Amino acid sequence: MNQNDDDTDWMIEDEAPSNQARPGNTNATPAPPPWRVLIVDDDVDVHVVTKFSLSNACFLGRRLSFLHAYSGEEALNVLRNTPDIALVLLDVIMETSDAGLLVARQIRDQLHNQLVRIVLRTGQPGQALEHSIILDYDINDFWCKTDLTTRKLFTTVISSLRAYAGLDEAHRHTLAIQAELDDARRLLSAVDQHAVIATLDPQGRFSAVNDKFCKVFQYRREELLGADPRLLHAPPYPQDQLADALQALKDGEAWTDVISTWRRDGQEVRLRVTVTNDDGGAIIIGSVLQALKKPL
Repeated sequence: MNQNDDDTDWMIEDEAPSNQARPGNTNATPAPPPWRVLIVDDDVDVHVVTKFSLSNACFLGRRLSFLHAYSGEEALNVLRNTPDIALVLLDVIMETSDAGLLVARQIRDQLHNQLVRIVLRTGQPGQALEHSIILDYDINDFWCKTDLTTRKLFTTVISSLRAYAGLDEAHRHTLAIQAELDDARRLLSAVDQHAVIATLDPQGRFSAVNDKFCKVFQYRREELLGADPRLLHAPPYPQDQLADALQALKDGEAWTDVISTWRRDGQEVRLRVTVTNDDGGAIIIGSVLQALKKPL
């Protein structure tokens, strides 16, 4: 790496964040955690020069913290034990001529780490074809060490951290959505076990029913799908209930009340139901209040 470009003042932020902790300032908030950067190279001098070149770098108010590995195996161990590494500066040729390439592949395929950014560096560009490496390996940049000046290294590192930050935010958002979906599935599963649930199509016929619905009313699912709900409650309907339900659905509101229905064997079942609109149809969720004797 070229050390001629040793003016690094341009890497320092103009002002430190106002809430940064200072001696004697008891109200200051803790400094944000640094970006973890793993330097992988069998040459100690490369570690020293890289760390020195980036010692003043700061991105989004966060400094850089450096971890070091001197072989491919050591690099993988560090990555296994430190899941929040944002960037790996990875030498191609270490204990073998393709050690860095194997590490890059194992990071993605064995560690299943798709977030960390990988920048390959080589001191012997004649031994590796850049275009084939970029095509065959899931890396984010490739540099010859002799071309990587301090300014270019800084640009590469910051662009890598920016990409990592975006991916990490998207990953956290995805995990949050997945957690919400899992909670919703658990809630739906609990409701499904204890409530009768049915969906009506735009024509007002059953398009879906749950197992509890079939069990309560003693019908097979095949008998209910496509059937008219009057199968469970023959006319006449209580006019006040019917008017209220139709008006609520017309207004896009949920309707809740206690209704009477009948099982296949003619026994009356009292339900507290909630009916909501669903793309022109309706969703019915009910809880059984009591099963009465057969009407006279």
